[in-house]
Amino acid sequence: MERREAIRRVAALLGGAAMVGSSGLLAACGKERPAAGAVGAFSADDVALLDEVAETILPATDTPGAKAARTGAFMALMVSDTYKLEDAAIFRTGLGTLDAAVRAAGGTTFVAAEPSLRTKVLEALDAEQHAWMKDKATDAPTHWFRMVKELALTGYFTSEIGMTQALRYVESPGRFDPCVPYTPGDRIWAPHA
Repeated sequence: MERREAIRRVAALLGGAAMVGSSGLLAACGKERPAAGAVGAFSADDVALLDEVAETILPATDTPGAKAARTGAFMALMVSDTYKLEDAAIFRTGLGTLDAAVRAAGGTTFVAAEPSLRTKVLEALDAEQHAWMKDKATDAPTHWFRMVKELALTGYFTSEIGMTQALRYVESPGRFDPCVPYTPGDRIWAPHA
């Protein structure tokens, strides 16, 4: 038995509409489930694209990359649940711009493109966003690729993989160490979550 069906049956046994908040609970049970792999307003293909973009920004090295950390799903969830509608629209339009830029440069989609083409296109978009952010008016919206980069970094470095494998992490160090030895090339410490 699925959870939704169990909630429906429990609500019926307990008097259904007499329960506090039951109308919202029952309404939630009736909502359509998103398609497998879809997150919020993003399809499974959109999430796969976001994973590939994040993986190009944060590729696997001696630690897993952004795709292993499911950064694309994080990005889709953040845009769907927390972004203002205007910013979400800018983000989604930007993804279309990205696909068009890759098609113009290599005649393929971003997901199917070779890593070198992906990197070349993202570097050009990064230069574009730097120029935009440098000269933009105070009330002008953030460039969409800046949003993508911020979400990729936040999603990766707040994931379990990012916190425990890309960064050094101790859940509860038990003492305050104001000065610890650092050797150039060591990974930085993760902030406490």
